[in-house]
Amino acid sequence: MPPPYKGASKGPAVAELQPGQTIQSIFLVQSKDVREKKTGEPYLSLILMDRTGELDAKMWDNVANVMDTFDRSDFVRVKGVTQLYQNRTQLTIHALTPVDGAEVDITEFLPASRRDPEEMMAELRGIIGSMNSEPLKALLESMFADPAVAQGFMRAPAAKSIHHAWLGGLLEHVLSLCALARPLAKHYGNIDEDLLIAGCILHDIGKISELSYSRAFGYTTEGQLLGHMQIALRIVADHLPPGFPPKLRNLLEHLILSHHGQLEFGSPKVPLFPEALLLHHMDNMDSKMETMRASIEKDKSNSGEWTGYNYALERSVLDKDKYLAGSPPKPEPRQPAGKPAPPARSGSLFGEALQSAYSNVKEKA
Repeated sequence: MPPPYKGASKGPAVAELQPGQTIQSIFLVQSKDVREKKTGEPYLSLILMDRTGELDAKMWDNVANVMDTFDRSDFVRVKGVTQLYQNRTQLTIHALTPVDGAEVDITEFLPASRRDPEEMMAELRGIIGSMNSEPLKALLESMFADPAVAQGFMRAPAAKSIHHAWLGGLLEHVLSLCALARPLAKHYGNIDEDLLIAGCILHDIGKISELSYSRAFGYTTEGQLLGHMQIALRIVADHLPPGFPPKLRNLLEHLILSHHGQLEFGSPKVPLFPEALLLHHMDNMDSKMETMRASIEKDKSNSGEWTGYNYALERSVLDKDKYLAGSPPKPEPRQPAGKPAPPARSGSLFGEALQSAYSNVKEKA
């Protein structure tokens, strides 16, 4: 979870905003979409961000004068008014000016883990060092002796936007899975703990190259061409120690290829042995739990018991603390009008590319 924003000259942070405020602040453009009103005039639909969160923003007037002056991953200074829309704060922009990236402190705009990345990496190295399987231990030690792999693993988010979407999020997600792996392996029995742990560590390692995270999070060209599973296989192949058992390599690669669980979620293979099935469900559970936690945390400033509609979870989420405390009840928010429901995904969060498509559905103003 990102640390709280301390405040700086950039202006109010996303987490500080309340409906009904007139603000002036600098944000990083996470996404930019030029759309048309019914009159044919353009308007801007933006997702703005800083290290504390994301903000939906619309600019309705004088758009032609500014729409070509900036792009995604640029910094902009905006003036506008906040209001509540679909139980979330939205910004109506009245003025927008591009800002030179050299004039800002990038750490104010990229969310980062609360945990120190060096401490997390030390914890991961300890987990690897405790393995009994010498081939798996040798492979993982070889990987993380590579500075490019180690630095990417400490910095990369686990996803562009769905879960653990902050610097260090991938490593934080992996450590969470490792913490689950040993007790679950003991509970079910006949589980190769070291193989499962290796799968936890390697299943998303391709995201160090699939995602871009020097500014607004997105996908690299390599990531769009190959995807993180294929990239992960390359990383494994590049670091295999001499004499690595071929059958163990097959099992490890299957863990990577099958961790999304179903073909329609991007896995070329479904899980075909117990460790693979367990990894899939652990990964899905951890990502969903973090998505639900983040949805509640994001809407803490709202008085209602329900969060805004979460497209990844396909539901609004009940803040049980507000519910138990007797917060004023509000009707559960419905899915926003004008946007089609995402296709049924049997409870999976693994279609992030599909999710991105739904976030770009054309609006008619």
